[in-house]
Amino acid sequence: MTSRLPEPGADERAHSDHLADLLREEIASHGPMPFSRFMERCLYTPGLGYYSAGKAKFGEEGDFITAPELGSLFARCVVRAFVPVLASLGPQADFMEIGGGSGAFAEAALLALDAAGQVPRRFMILEPSADLRERQRERLHANLPAALFARAVWLDGPPEEDWDGMLFANEVIDALPTTRFAMRDGEVYEEHVVLDGDRRFVRSDRPADALVGGAVRHVERDLGRDFATGYRSEILPQLPYWIQAVAGSLRSGAMLFADYGYTRGEFYLPERDDGTLRAFYRHRAHGDAFHLPGLQDLTASVDFTALAEAGNSAGFGVAAYMPQAQFLIASGLQELFEDDYLALTDEAARYRLSQEVKKLTLPDQMGERFQVMLFAKGIDAAALPEGVMAADQGSRL
Repeated sequence: MTSRLPEPGADERAHSDHLADLLREEIASHGPMPFSRFMERCLYTPGLGYYSAGKAKFGEEGDFITAPELGSLFARCVVRAFVPVLASLGPQADFMEIGGGSGAFAEAALLALDAAGQVPRRFMILEPSADLRERQRERLHANLPAALFARAVWLDGPPEEDWDGMLFANEVIDALPTTRFAMRDGEVYEEHVVLDGDRRFVRSDRPADALVGGAVRHVERDLGRDFATGYRSEILPQLPYWIQAVAGSLRSGAMLFADYGYTRGEFYLPERDDGTLRAFYRHRAHGDAFHLPGLQDLTASVDFTALAEAGNSAGFGVAAYMPQAQFLIASGLQELFEDDYLALTDEAARYRLSQEVKKLTLPDQMGERFQVMLFAKGIDAAALPEGVMAADQGSRL
């Protein structure tokens, strides 16, 4: 499969080889590496990991396109849905985006918040990548009025002080380093990475520790069935701790997560016996996680039932869950599209706008593959978006 992928340039190849050598050294020194550690190093090693180096990642020049990169409609729908939440919290309300990508969402959201007369006290962008922080800062500085740009604040860690407001994360959970587990004769094993005789990366299953084993057994109990021998998939035993870390200081407000994924029963279908892990390289998806470390994105779908449990354990209630298309429609996508379309006179621009809507909403694009989950804590239910609440499909969880 990887033989059909584009070849990297010499500098990119050297970059990947450098990271691969560091991974080999760690395996040689410390023994088999849990896959979650391998994924973390491939994505986040300072200066070398996929999200930590200078390579373009988003848009046509990168490896994949996220909803905010398509245009402003996605961000404007999110803002339209949650202006009442921010208004109910008053002038001290903040907005925090986790993983700001190219800055496209922040740019469109700040402009939409300004147009709605609901600019937050701070628009915080929690971005661990120094490279991406700088790209985001340059974009917002170039495209926003000075007074609006001044509301943007970059964080390299979650806020320590209590705050009220809105937390938003698009395609963040799928990039958390995932644990891969496998079943053998009723026992839980964890996938590790080792080196073969030619120093190539290969997987090796080792008995799971108590944390991983307990997380898998919890899923089995919830499903009401045991995983068969040979079944292999992903799990995020650290998810409750991650949610607590990023949202524990959010005293009152709402959280919105958008990502591709499934309810637990759909995620762990018996026939999905090799999980959901995949790699993205130059807009091509493939299954070789060991290909070109540092140059490709590694990602796994989200178990939204697990996300709901993690949010509950952090003191939040699940307010709504639905496919992305339903969320956008409930948040006024049709009206925004019609207004934009009528305002355009260029047929090429109208076509691009129509394509944006199709990619966001069609079932075989982002409309059904992506799901949206809304959490609330300490706010009046009347402040939550009425249309979104009416479209709730949380009973599927």
